[in-house]
Amino acid sequence: MNIQKITFGNGCFWCTEAVFQSLKGVISVTSGYMGGKVLNPTYEQVCTGATGHAEVIHLEYDADVISFDELLLVFFKTHNPTTLNRQGNDVGTQYRSAIFYYTDEQKQASEAMIKTLTNEHVFDDPIVTEITPASEFYSAEDYHQNYFNDNPNKSYCAFVIQPKLNKFAKEFKDKIKPELL
Repeated sequence: MNIQKITFGNGCFWCTEAVFQSLKGVISVTSGYMGGKVLNPTYEQVCTGATGHAEVIHLEYDADVISFDELLLVFFKTHNPTTLNRQGNDVGTQYRSAIFYYTDEQKQASEAMIKTLTNEHVFDDPIVTEITPASEFYSAEDYHQNYFNDNPNKSYCAFVIQPKLNKFAKEFKDKIKPELL
């Protein structure tokens, strides 16, 4: 196995965790916080926007099974990278679009993907995703981990996350773990 890591900020981590957990080659997904100035922030602190942290998902993946470019494609296709500090009804710096990279190769691949998406006019508006070196990752509280799988009948899961997963499954069926199909 060729274990790598990457941290993405792409809106509410409940939604993004569920998407990335379904991918072949993704070993673990941990919801948390990165990119801020407060040590050991709580969810309540991050929600104020005052800590500077983004809600993120930290991934460990097998690069022999899924490439970084494939992860980037899923990242860009499953959130709106053109809205500054906003994903749908979620507003604030904690919901910003961000790639927190661990290697120069990840930085270069992220920049190249944005350039390609821009040149191909995939989005109507400019991409505002920040590409930033990874900093201290803080795991979110236990009740945030594995949220969709543990709470499929909660209204947010049923009306926000499930439709997003259904749309994702149609487009990326070949990348989804077979036991989830």
